Amino acid sequence: MRLVFVTQAIDADHPNLAATIDMLRALAARFDHVEVVTDRVLRHDLPANVSFRTFGAPGRARRLARFLGAIRGALSARPDALLAHMVPVYVVLSYPFARPRRVPILLWYTHWRSDVSLRMATRLADAVLTVDRRSFPLDSPKVRPIGHGIDLSRFSPGNRNGTVSFVALGRTQPWKGLETVLRGFELAARDGLDARLEIRGPQLTDEERRHRAELERLVSASPELRDRVRIGDAVGRERVADLLGSSDALVSAAHTAGGPQALDKVVYEASAAALPVIACNPALAEYLHGLALELRFRPGDPHDLAERLRAFAAAPPEERARAGEELRRRVEAGHSVESWADAVGAVVRELRGR
Repeated sequence: MRLVFVTQAIDADHPNLAATIDMLRALAARFDHVEVVTDRVLRHDLPANVSFRTFGAPGRARRLARFLGAIRGALSARPDALLAHMVPVYVVLSYPFARPRRVPILLWYTHWRSDVSLRMATRLADAVLTVDRRSFPLDSPKVRPIGHGIDLSRFSPGNRNGTVSFVALGRTQPWKGLETVLRGFELAARDGLDARLEIRGPQLTDEERRHRAELERLVSASPELRDRVRIGDAVGRERVADLLGSSDALVSAAHTAGGPQALDKVVYEASAAALPVIACNPALAEYLHGLALELRFRPGDPHDLAERLRAFAAAPPEERARAGEELRRRVEAGHSVESWADAVGAVVRELRGR
């Protein structure tokens, strides 16, 4: 089988897109050839049966022309399917070339935001792949929940001793709830929590840069936070596993008020490192249910988070370890990059067999 994969960039050093390389490597093990259409190709370690067509160019008009030319060329040999990664407009632009050749179009999308391009792409695509039905913002019979694609070989339990260390990873977007994380940690510290918190993530927009500045001001103004919290830049793909392995728990306050929920990949990466995940996202309620420790807190509630942080720090290390080990088993069962790529292959075969 042959697959065309359309994505923004191939770059092992990109703070958001580096994990795409893990997905592509797993797909390359299941397809005879994977042709990637992308803006640019930088550092990667993909196998020889992955090839590239780039459309990067100065100016929107020239870039669009190069994209259309790349798609036309990639589809000329009538591959078994085209998979668009996270950008709905790729589906819209590819449709006029894929439809006459009867090439099925798949969209991988996991986010709570919806716009005109996503609604149009959902109508045009043959299937929409996502982590969970709650991680796709539109109701459609085309939606196929297939889990996240986590490369478990990159993550392993670390050596966690000494002062309890919490970590929060991700872009500094307001909906990620990092202010709630700081407020909850501050309340817990006032009540005697002896712990450290590290916040790491990129700022790719002006809004994210402003929000990071707001978080830094909050830390500098608080005696409880000033010496216990570090806000730093994003770490590279290779260092994420080390950072998770040196922490005792991931804290995730990301949620949206009702409706679809984004299921942050870092939650499952932390689980792959056997790291307990303290989270408030309602879509994670089942995932975090029945563990050795209660790890859920109410969305947007720093007081409830403070209680959870204190309880976690007071729990015996063996209970924390059991919770982390069970989360790793859950990732292995439903969110590994192997199961993700198997599901993509199964959907392609189904669509080709119609």
